[in-house]
Amino acid sequence: MATHAYLLLALLAAILLGAGSLHALARLGAPGRALADQLARAPLLDLVVFFFTIAPAITAGAVWRLRDDRGVLDLFSALGVSIFAQALSLVIWSRLHELAHPEARRGPRIVSTLNTRVGRARNHIAVWWTAMAVPIFTAVRLGELIVYPPLTWLVRLPRYRSRDWVNVSRQKFTGLVGYDLIWCLYCDWMTGVWSLGSEMLRNVESFWCPIRFASPEKCENCSIDFPDVGNGWVDASGSIADVASLIGAKYPGPGGVNSWYGHPARLTIEGKPRAKAQD
Repeated sequence: MATHAYLLLALLAAILLGAGSLHALARLGAPGRALADQLARAPLLDLVVFFFTIAPAITAGAVWRLRDDRGVLDLFSALGVSIFAQALSLVIWSRLHELAHPEARRGPRIVSTLNTRVGRARNHIAVWWTAMAVPIFTAVRLGELIVYPPLTWLVRLPRYRSRDWVNVSRQKFTGLVGYDLIWCLYCDWMTGVWSLGSEMLRNVESFWCPIRFASPEKCENCSIDFPDVGNGWVDASGSIADVASLIGAKYPGPGGVNSWYGHPARLTIEGKPRAKAQD
């Protein structure tokens, strides 16, 4: 029990100190602001997110490994302590941030407005419930860093500059304090990670499997995220020869970039648009 108490205090202190350090950067003049800007974009943002979301659990696991009387239940309790430390630090930081910005705290807010729409308890339970999606988005981000890059070399799928997608900027929006700010930053990071993953998956699907689904409903629904479904993919009633012909027509030969084709070329990692393959 004493070990868990020490672990809780250590994690709580580390998380709050990390948050305080990020706030302090703005007071360090131009160099501090420049560093803060870099920390708000991948790849440094990945390290910041790792520190606040994954590192506490890894620390708890390491402490469990060092114990002589470790067991499965003790591991779960250590991980529980890490989760509690994260939640408690978020509550403490939110309260301190609100106290530091009294005018914004008393003014119009997202959290207070939504409380009147769905009820305070429902709103808070729901928003905390969304925190369980953090491991999902972390896995997506790892896929973007580990799984996709080799495909840009192996089959010449387009490369992307992660920092143009995975970044946060809502901390610059006036009036966001406490819970409003932290959850808006969560959504800021989440949407960038998901959008980049969707972009990568569009390349994968159109390159390897440009065949429309037999279900019209699925085609209609998926066309929102995969526009090539209705902009070139072979109909489900077609033949494999049609698929081979489409691939040959849509993708360039040696040296070309095999981007999904139903859109204007996006900016690549080189900072300029790639030419589209000709139909």
